[in-house]
Amino acid sequence: MPTKLTDDEKHEFLGSHSGWSLVEGRDAIFRRFQFSDFNEAFGFMSRVALLAEKMDHHPEWFNVYNKVEVTLTTHDVDGLSEFDVKMADFMDGLAG
Repeated sequence: MPTKLTDDEKHEFLGSHSGWSLVEGRDAIFRRFQFSDFNEAFGFMSRVALLAEKMDHHPEWFNVYNKVEVTLTTHDVDGLSEFDVKMADFMDGLAG
């Protein structure tokens, strides 16, 4: 079972992860990724999907052509957890 992040941990995450922001009205984080084309965006989503299945932790996302919008939160703890940090780190690594 994941553990909910403290306010200090959330601020530490945001300070060290450019591009991510808190979602207004929710205990969640958001980032928009942009790629060169649809193939690159879809490849990114496919690689993230493999991790999501392995972790049993699935992002909320939306894709149009070369853009992928991602919202992360952990429903089991009703907010952000270390699962979201791990997934955000993975996504940041893929996106470069």
